[in-house]
Amino acid sequence: MDIRHLEYFSEVAEQLSFTKASQTLHVSQPSISKAIKNLEGELGVPLFYRSSKQLELTDAGKAVLMNAKKVLEAFKNLTLELTDLMDLKSGEIRIGIPPIVGAAFFSKLISQYKEKYPLVKITLTEVGTKKIKQGVEEGSLDIGLICTLPAQGSSFEIINVIKDPLMLIVHRDHALASKKEVHFSQLKNEPFILYRKDFTLYDLIIEECSKNNFQPNIVCESSQKDFLLGMVEGKMGIALLPSKICENINNKEISVLPFQKSAVDLELGLIWKKDKYLSFAVREFISTSQQFLVI
Repeated sequence: MDIRHLEYFSEVAEQLSFTKASQTLHVSQPSISKAIKNLEGELGVPLFYRSSKQLELTDAGKAVLMNAKKVLEAFKNLTLELTDLMDLKSGEIRIGIPPIVGAAFFSKLISQYKEKYPLVKITLTEVGTKKIKQGVEEGSLDIGLICTLPAQGSSFEIINVIKDPLMLIVHRDHALASKKEVHFSQLKNEPFILYRKDFTLYDLIIEECSKNNFQPNIVCESSQKDFLLGMVEGKMGIALLPSKICENINNKEISVLPFQKSAVDLELGLIWKKDKYLSFAVREFISTSQQFLVI
């Protein structure tokens, strides 16, 4: 069944005239007659009483007309929706961002994109890098902002975003607070307030501790920046945060110290799955990201 056949039938039924329908649709009358005859043959019922005086719908024709209107309306809505998607007036993007660092690096980009495409729905999911990679791989996420980038040849396309060194966060009364900079080995006996195990930064910090011949004394794990800062303020331990986040810490009880060498760097990248169909909204978001984020 061709959608055009339903369109021709609906117009003839409304006009009760092949001639008028032909003029309205700008289609030859024989073409309309043939289309309706094919439709009647396919359905196995006559749709019109044809007399010399007037064209009338049969009972079957009335039933078909009622449903044809619904089909044509649904097709019209589908066409409009596809047009909207093509024009980026609507759509959805599912993005995974890491807690603590995600919003600090991503909020301006999202704000800029929403200004341009306000009807595109953006769904943000806060999880660690490992789960973001899994979500993009499995298809539950379209895009992921991750810490530490996959190796070349992986199943992801990658945009390098930024490389940001971690800094030491201590209470202002801490013995290290007066230092201009610290060496990572000086943290050997410190209680660590650390990221959760599903964070790639957790692994990187543990690895750096190992390089300096100690295992950290982890007193707490969290995914929330404010909780980490609150624990440091309460003298419960030390923490490490990216320098760009540290720039916005406004707490007189907390001191921020750089390391002598960039011991651990936060590497941020935007990933999406290779060889996967990407919606127009997602592709445009990636394009915006390339202009906005890459350094």
